[in-house]
Amino acid sequence: MSLVIITGPPAVGKMTVGLELEKLTGFKLFHNHMSIDIAAKFFEPESRAFGRLVGTIRRVVMEEVAASRDWGLIFTFVWAFDDPADAAAIQRCAEIFAAHGRQTYYVELEADIGERERRNVSELRLAHKPSKRDTEASAAQLRRMSEKHKTNSTDELRDRDYYLRINNTNMSPQEVAARIQKEFNLPRAR
Repeated sequence: MSLVIITGPPAVGKMTVGLELEKLTGFKLFHNHMSIDIAAKFFEPESRAFGRLVGTIRRVVMEEVAASRDWGLIFTFVWAFDDPADAAAIQRCAEIFAAHGRQTYYVELEADIGERERRNVSELRLAHKPSKRDTEASAAQLRRMSEKHKTNSTDELRDRDYYLRINNTNMSPQEVAARIQKEFNLPRAR
């Protein structure tokens, strides 16, 4: 199977769309906080140990999934397009799957800031992401990330063979997932 990377700014709906895409395709969702929240139990988010642990978890999961013959993977990631380290991390993910003859599909979500602020405190987000339950800190982080980094691309992804950009401000997660599945002709769940 394949790797679907869903990127976009914080609270744009990456995990929520990923959950719907998981239902449609049978691919397994590996949202970014699955590794972040484990590492945060042991290390400060800005520490080297935190970064190493997050990177190691992601790499091992991807290597095992890419080597399996059972299913594909949906990975969510806030990609700071102004940070070369993020581009390198995504490239490593794609290379892991390419080494097993697997395709990588890139989905970029965008939504206006007001909608993202509303989504930032959704019940689903808070249930799946323990580090977001301090909603004041999470809101401040969302604003800081938006001010500090470029979290939507301009032309960085245009040369990818399989790339789809969706403004999901006024779309349901089910509509977005269906569009992704159709655009890339991904298999339907059995």
